[in-house]
Amino acid sequence: MLVERWESRYFQLCKTVLHECRFQKYECTFSIAVCLMSFMASVARVRPLLCFLKPHMSKAPVLLIGSTGPTGRQILAMAAAVGVPVRAMVRDPDRLPLDQRCGAEVVRGDVLDAVSLRQAVAGTSAVVSALGTPLLLRQVTMLSMGTRQLVAAMSAAGVGRLLCITGMGAGDSLGHGGFLYDRILLPALLGRIYADKNRQEDVVRDSPLDWVLVRPARLIDAPSKGSFRCITQFAPGDRMTTIARADVARFMVDELQRPRHHRASVNLTD
Repeated sequence: MLVERWESRYFQLCKTVLHECRFQKYECTFSIAVCLMSFMASVARVRPLLCFLKPHMSKAPVLLIGSTGPTGRQILAMAAAVGVPVRAMVRDPDRLPLDQRCGAEVVRGDVLDAVSLRQAVAGTSAVVSALGTPLLLRQVTMLSMGTRQLVAAMSAAGVGRLLCITGMGAGDSLGHGGFLYDRILLPALLGRIYADKNRQEDVVRDSPLDWVLVRPARLIDAPSKGSFRCITQFAPGDRMTTIARADVARFMVDELQRPRHHRASVNLTD
């Protein structure tokens, strides 16, 4: 935009010189040549400077949903460390104290409230969903219903990029968590949650968005290792074990800065 506006001023200057030449009935060939040469030389000087400044210009924020959870907080910190601006949507801003916001803009909202969700999405460049839900004995629907509202809000606002965290046991990651997880923990404790995570993934896959479904292995609170596996297609015998929340945050922020996956599911594990 800066280049186009700057170039238009030079075009206006050329037009003014040509008008004066025509009004004075002078031969204007030389003036035309001078204007064009000046214009091209100036563009050549300014474009490299603008290319250098471009990464430092203000950017639209990324909307982070689920910023008060342990993984969301890691994403906040990682984004701040590399200069990615974040707008954190929370139901209760008091749950994200000032000293834990890492410079993020905090707005009040709820994924089940369409009005507040549309307001939070407006003006963002992408959305990261780190929605979670506690263990419940009743049917879980918040993940899928909230994600359905989110997709609608993004589509209405023209925000196209969605990174959505679900978990090991959703989609085709089922059966790759080891005997204890697959045969005992998942069906006995997490069955209702993962039934809704599967519905949530269906909502994302059926959307027109440029989405990435991110399925971490068992999350642990540990320092980032900086290296982990990104499985996009399981081979026989592939097993997911654990991954640090900090490494999940690293993947999410890297994917925001340098998108490598599009309409794909990525399974993260050590």
